[in-house]
Order: sequence, then C-alpha cells, then structure tokens
Amino acid sequence: MRTTHCLVAVALLTLCFSPGWASSGDRSQEFQACVSLCNSGFCAATSYHASLLSRITRWTCVDDCKYACMHQITGRDISSKVSLHQYYGKWPFWRFAGMQEPASVLFSLLNLWAHWRGASRIRRKVPEDHPMKRYYLVWTVVSMNAWIWSSVFHTRDLLTTEKLDYFSAALAILYAIYYTVIRFFHIYPVKRTNRLVLTTARSPNHSTTYKLWSILCVAIYVLHVGYLLSLPRFDYTYNMIFNLTLGILHNILWLLYSLPSWIPIVKRFPLRPRSYRPSYAGKAAVFVLLTTLATALELFDFFPWWRVIDAHSLWHLSTVPITAFWYDFLIKDALDDGWRGVMTPKSD
Repeated sequence: MRTTHCLVAVALLTLCFSPGWASSGDRSQEFQACVSLCNSGFCAATSYHASLLSRITRWTCVDDCKYACMHQITGRDISSKVSLHQYYGKWPFWRFAGMQEPASVLFSLLNLWAHWRGASRIRRKVPEDHPMKRYYLVWTVVSMNAWIWSSVFHTRDLLTTEKLDYFSAALAILYAIYYTVIRFFHIYPVKRTNRLVLTTARSPNHSTTYKLWSILCVAIYVLHVGYLLSLPRFDYTYNMIFNLTLGILHNILWLLYSLPSWIPIVKRFPLRPRSYRPSYAGKAAVFVLLTTLATALELFDFFPWWRVIDAHSLWHLSTVPITAFWYDFLIKDALDDGWRGVMTPKSD
C-alpha cells in the first residue's frame, strides 16, 4: 500500500522518468565493439552529413552508431528469441522525425492539450472573484510547462533536457500541494469589506499564514533545485523521495476531502459546517484511485510494442482523461454554494 501511494504521487504531474543509468545492453562487449567499429570505420573515415532534424535534436555520428548497433543487436535477439536488453536506461525505440521516444512525445503533448483545455474551462466557468481561480490558472500554466519539457526530454534525452524535465515536474507537484493547502485551510487572500457602507476594498488582506506558506514553498523549491545543481552527479534517489513526499501529502489531503460526512475532519467550505459534504466529494478519492491504476503501468514494464509504445508512454496516455476528470472536479468544487459568501456580492 505504501509503495502504491508513493507511485500515485509521481503520477500527479507527471514525474516518474527513467534516469540515464547504464544498462546491460550498453555494457555488453558486443555493443561496445559494434559502436567502436562504426565510429572508427564510418565517423572518422567519412564526412558525416546529418539531416536538419538530426541537427536540431543534436544527434551526432556516434549517436547514430549507437542507435544502429542497438537496433541491430535487438533485431537479432528478437529473431533468436533470447532476452532483450535496455540501453542507457531505456528500451530500444525507433526514432521518428528525430524524436527518441515518439509515443511519449505525442502523449506528453496530449497532456499539454488537456491542461490547456482545462485552463479554458476554468476561465469560462469559474467566477472572476472566486478566491481559488487564480491559483488554478497558475497551476495550469505550471503543468503545461512541465508537459512541454516532458515532450522535449522524450524527444532528446540530454543532461540539460533531463534536468529541465525533472525541475518542471517538481514545480508542478509543489504548486499542486501549494494551492491544495490554500484551498483546504482557507488561507487565500480575501478582499476586505466595509460593513458600514457595503463596499469592497481593492487591496487583498494577505494573512500571515498565507505569506509564510508562500515563502516556505518558494524556499523549498529554490533549495531543492540549488541542491541538485550543486552536486557533481544528479541525485535521482533524493529527487524521487522529494517528489513522492509532496505527492503523498497532496493525496492525503484530497482523500480527507472525500471522507463521509460523519467523519468531519476537514471543513471543506469556509461558510459551511464540517459535516457538509457535497455529492461530488467522492470524485477526489476516485482521482487518487485512477492515478494509482494508471501508475501501475510503470510497475509492469515491458519491451515496447513495435519498438514505439512502452509502459511509460501508456502511463502518459492514461493521464490525459484523468486530467480532464480532475478539472471537472475542481470546477464543480469552485461552483459549490459553499463559496457564495466568500466571493464579492454582485449588485443588482
């Protein structure tokens, strides 16, 4: 159960990417000999002319040698029905238009589209004076940024693209728990209302708790990125623990939201009693369940179908409808009557 919830945390914004560690395939003498022969006989002896897409995605002659040797050995192993190997932490994928993992790129872009569509729905359906609207919109931008870098990373796995992918995913997870805490404990800035003249001041009242929480989250992210950048080698274990911890906290809060009304642990809305539980509250638990099932794909890793679609890419694909489901829940929650007294009353 603990392992499952940890994996769910990764599934929330997109994080569980395989680091570029050495694998049995690239460590084999056969592969190394093949690459060495290709490098000396082709790269050093001829004038290498890379295509435009190869230059854009920074594929070198040596990279092409590794690619050719990897698929040559893999093709033979498939015919011989022997064990297949990973290379540099990844299965052998056919390239397409310079993309290293085309299926993961496509499905990452689908997630980008899902968040863009979710942002459009929030702008259209959630009232302008709703205290959580701006946080949800910022989260959509942070999430879209994460999926952009996910698509870049899966297009070309380099040290720079890997770090941008990890850091963007960490920011998305951290911001998710940031707005969740603001939503749960109602520490969002509210406009001051003058009860004598029934007017609303323009300047928001930023509570001390809100300021401290915001400063803490900024400090956590800066220290997290700074620590990883200061290391001579990227600490994948620490990075995973960091994101899993945040994700677990995020899921726990939303599971508390979905508890039955006779377990009044949290006050879901500022002007409603703790016992008030909207009919859609169970969707938060469904979201956690769906992300758990989706992330289970990462546990059942398999050789890519047609050397294109693997378990990781299917996980990316599965998060597309889950993202739409989550936006639907956030909008329902934002439109609940429990918020009515918090928003600025509209004049007749």
